[in-house]
Amino acid sequence: MGNRLSKIYTRTGDDGSTGLGNGGRIRKDDPRIEAIGAVDELNSAIGLLLSDVLPETNRSTLTSVQHRLFDIGGELSMPGTNILDPGRVEALEEALDALNSDLPPLKEFILPGGSTAAAHCHLARAICRRAERRVCQLAGDTEVNPATLKYLNRLSDLLFVMARSLNKQAGHPDVFWKNGE
Repeated sequence: MGNRLSKIYTRTGDDGSTGLGNGGRIRKDDPRIEAIGAVDELNSAIGLLLSDVLPETNRSTLTSVQHRLFDIGGELSMPGTNILDPGRVEALEEALDALNSDLPPLKEFILPGGSTAAAHCHLARAICRRAERRVCQLAGDTEVNPATLKYLNRLSDLLFVMARSLNKQAGHPDVFWKNGE
């Protein structure tokens, strides 16, 4: 592990650049920094979701997700580094299958919302999709760990199903989209 921050401001970014984990510097609007920022925003949204009252299995899953998002941020900040283990995608799929097994199949689109926890989950899902788009954009220009894209894709699915599950537990039925309303 590298040096810990003892001083938060360094003034090194005052010129519009920022440091990478490998010691390099790039512009703050570089696609790599956009991807890192979107993953950080997603992690913050999950932190907001964790401030809600949640079942312990969801809390445990989301806490693990936060750690994996830090792994992804580390990968992205050190070009050419793969930290996220592909097995983490399978772990998300198992959690997704477990949550989905108690839900009725969807035949319509649903609106985001319901309980506060479910609404926070939907917000995290939308941010996850943005993070996935930013990482995908970066992957068009440079090598990105394939497990990272799969993980973000599966995570957005998990957050969608988790929102439905949280609504069901809170007694909020899915609100179906009605075309033209």
